Amino acid sequence: MGSNFRTYILNLENKILEVSTIELWLAILLIVIAFVVGALISVGFSVLYYRKGMSAKQQKLEADVAKAEEDAERVIGEAQKNAESRKRELLLQAKEEITNARLDLEKDVRERKSEIARERNRLEQKEESLNRKIEAMEQKESALDSRVSDVMALEEKAKELERQKVIELEKVSGLSVSDARNLVLDAAQREYSHDMAVMLKQMEEQAKAEADKKSREIVVNAIQRYASDYVSEVTVSVVSLPNDEMKGRIIGREGRNIRAIETSTGVDIIIDDTPEAVILSSFDPIRREIARLTIERLILDGRIHPARIEEMSHKARKEVNQTIKQEGERAAFDTGIVGLNPEIIKYLGRLRYRTSYGQNVLQHSIEVAWLASMMAAELGLDEMLARRAGLLHDIGKAADFELEGSHIELGADIARRYKENDTVINAIMSHHGDVEPTTEIAVLVAAADAISAARPGARRENMETYVKRIQKLEEIATSFDGVEKAFAIQAGREVRVIVSPDKVSDDDMILRARDICKRIEEELDYPGQIKVNIIRETRASDVAK
Repeated sequence: MGSNFRTYILNLENKILEVSTIELWLAILLIVIAFVVGALISVGFSVLYYRKGMSAKQQKLEADVAKAEEDAERVIGEAQKNAESRKRELLLQAKEEITNARLDLEKDVRERKSEIARERNRLEQKEESLNRKIEAMEQKESALDSRVSDVMALEEKAKELERQKVIELEKVSGLSVSDARNLVLDAAQREYSHDMAVMLKQMEEQAKAEADKKSREIVVNAIQRYASDYVSEVTVSVVSLPNDEMKGRIIGREGRNIRAIETSTGVDIIIDDTPEAVILSSFDPIRREIARLTIERLILDGRIHPARIEEMSHKARKEVNQTIKQEGERAAFDTGIVGLNPEIIKYLGRLRYRTSYGQNVLQHSIEVAWLASMMAAELGLDEMLARRAGLLHDIGKAADFELEGSHIELGADIARRYKENDTVINAIMSHHGDVEPTTEIAVLVAAADAISAARPGARRENMETYVKRIQKLEEIATSFDGVEKAFAIQAGREVRVIVSPDKVSDDDMILRARDICKRIEEELDYPGQIKVNIIRETRASDVAK
């Protein structure tokens, strides 16, 4: 505040000096002007005097010059007086402003001192209040410590009494604590197992009585109304050659042609002793198709060299992309679904070249769409939404060769990216049981997917995978206590478990079957469903003599 006041005073003094300087320069300017005017008049009259030689006029001119000099002196005097007067006025004004500023500063200082005093009083009051609270808390803490000590003493006393009671009970009953605990737990477990088995059996029978008939009708009607052909493909492509000499031309000099084909298409070309054929191997079915078209066109054209290979590969890629778009549009048209994003149309078209256990995924998706739609119509649900969810449920398989993650995660990401319905997204995520279904349509899509995959001949597996699944199925069943033997039958779609009648009761059979099913669902990947049958047999035999 003091520095601001000093700055203000300095500004006022500068103003006064500036005004005084201006007034002084004005006075000097007026004096100069008066002298110049007088000199000009004197020179003029002198010229006239010499020309005319008139003494009378000369006297008049001298009088005028004298008058002009008097006027100039008078103007200079008045200018000096005005400057002095203006200077006194500015000094008085500056002194008045300085006085007012000093009074304002003193008032501000008094107010700040008063405010600081009030703040100091408030802080002192808060400090006193805080000290009182700290003292009260210390008193409470000491009281609490005393109570804790009393409680601990009572706890020790209670434990001692409990030990004495346990000793007395052991003497009276003749059993130790662990024996009594095991006895109670065994009795509770037997009672719980019996009640749980009875409850599960009742619930299953009731659910079956209400839902079995209706579900059979819905599924059978849907299957009968939609009976499509299945298309099976393999993971390698075989290209027929007109003769074995063509293999050498495909290989080229020092292998340059085969390297150019593999580089431009991204597939592995296998040339072995198979007569008049080469094998194309790649995990990506689209690349395999591009390579097949490229080789077939090179054979027809007859000119096989790196430049021609690059040209034919480019044409084949454009043709396959066009086919992908057409196949996606055909799938949407066949199912009557409109409003699909163009990118989703392309993903659908890519499914034309994707297989799952030998089943064409695009044909499978169309089949699931119609089955889900028909079952939704029977239940009074939205047919179009069910058909849309069924068509897009495996959309992630169009990208699982290029991106990391399962086809369920990739499909859900694609659906979210292109603003699909939440019901469709949930159907994609839950059709293999990874996520709980939140709508009836999601359940229908999962059921339609299982129906389409489980049709006889729709899917096939290689022998090694099939044998491993059968062995794992029997291992899971025999890992449970009380199981004597387990046999997987009907190509692994049913497992029969023979249990020991001494270790597994009739009530335990229901719980054991449910436990085996849960383990199978957690540890095995399989198409369709697997039925678990538990067999318990008691035999009594004797010999007549």
